[in-house]
Amino acid sequence: MEVCQPLAKTANHCHALEQLELMLTRLRQHHNPIRHFEDYENEVHALFAQAEREVLANDLASLDVDAPAIEFNGTCYHRALHCSATYQSAVGPIRVARTLYRQGKEPCIVPMELQAGIVEGFWTPRAAKQAIWMVAQMPPGEAKSLLDLMGNMTPSESALAKLPRKFNEQWEQHREPFECLLRESIKVPEEAVTVAASLDGVMLPMKDGKRQEKREKNKSEGKQTRGPAGCQEASCGTLSFYDVQGERLSTIRMGRMPESKKVTLKKSLADLLDEALRQKPELSLVKVADGAKDNWTYLANELPEGHEIVDFYHAAEHLKKAFDLSYGENSAKSREKFTTYRHILKEEPAGVEKVIKALAYQHKQHPRRSKLKTELEYFRNNRARMNYAEHLSHKLPIGSGVIEAACKTLVTQRMKCSGMRWRHPGGQGVLTLRSLIQSGLFDNGWKLLEVTYCAKVTEVGSKNIIPFPVKENNIV
Repeated sequence: MEVCQPLAKTANHCHALEQLELMLTRLRQHHNPIRHFEDYENEVHALFAQAEREVLANDLASLDVDAPAIEFNGTCYHRALHCSATYQSAVGPIRVARTLYRQGKEPCIVPMELQAGIVEGFWTPRAAKQAIWMVAQMPPGEAKSLLDLMGNMTPSESALAKLPRKFNEQWEQHREPFECLLRESIKVPEEAVTVAASLDGVMLPMKDGKRQEKREKNKSEGKQTRGPAGCQEASCGTLSFYDVQGERLSTIRMGRMPESKKVTLKKSLADLLDEALRQKPELSLVKVADGAKDNWTYLANELPEGHEIVDFYHAAEHLKKAFDLSYGENSAKSREKFTTYRHILKEEPAGVEKVIKALAYQHKQHPRRSKLKTELEYFRNNRARMNYAEHLSHKLPIGSGVIEAACKTLVTQRMKCSGMRWRHPGGQGVLTLRSLIQSGLFDNGWKLLEVTYCAKVTEVGSKNIIPFPVKENNIV
């Protein structure tokens, strides 16, 4: 795609519009009659995009500051260099002349970029927003193919690949105030009577997961050396709102890269719940998760009091395994018992006690089957969180399908494609972006981030300023 040069600063947009109308007239004459409409569409689009690039280049150049010195963040910077640079706009590359300033041995600053909010010294704000949304949803190579098909931006695959990491660096510097502002922007649905908090984890292939060391250790211990040795657990959390009929109204999702004891995710989820209860204190709180001990240590001890429910579908899986151990895997008798007691567990008051009694009997019949005892202990340890019939009668959620879906859509679909391995910064950028998008908070989150790239600069009077020798250059 042709890189446009900015119009002269004295020219106005009328020139671009006049040129556009002239070129459009010629284009129509050339295609009279129109024989292939797709070709005509492409040429019209390219024509309008060229005009848009000219306008953007002209107006971006108008934000340049050309003075002996400027003040930025309380520091005086001297003019050091005039040069041109190419920026990626939402309609393609634009080349603009700008002035650079320096203070001592510090890196140069570009007032034009600061005043326009140029992202990472390359992307115009709208282009950055579009590109970063794309790489959150698909691999950089696919994003580039989509952009090529659309015929607007033309960034390289490597430029797209860097965006999540750069986004994460900027976001994490301000994460706590950003999350606070986002929480305040969230409105609990008026119809909500129940709020459900859940968390879970999913194994993620890591570039720094010490895969080889783990496999060597397993080999020396005579253990299996294949499998996800280089994986670590990413974590996901959800906060969902339900109406009086038990229908889910909305869900806020969040994801974090592997971290010891999920500290950051747990704090974010707790803070979000506090805000929801502040807005609507009468909400009934439900805590739903599988039987993992760490999850329940957090849900039971660090969140406010509420209904605690072990996900019914995980409980059903344990029930099936118990009867398979008793009667033979997938035997007719096992299927029959599972169907009967699954219904009892879900629908009958104190159904979990009947399940425990049945499994205790089976363990007595097969005392050497240690795995059967493990399944029995699972139900005994979680009996207080398995009052499914009572919870259903009050239209409370009994399944962790929402958090399971979050693990799939936040992590698995984007980050576990064939051959993918992740480092923490880039992976966290993708997870944060996907969390914002799926929670309906992307626009609000982008507005917060966009401000961090904008800054005010002021000219300093020439009195008592010793000017630097200014270089002229057309290439940076």
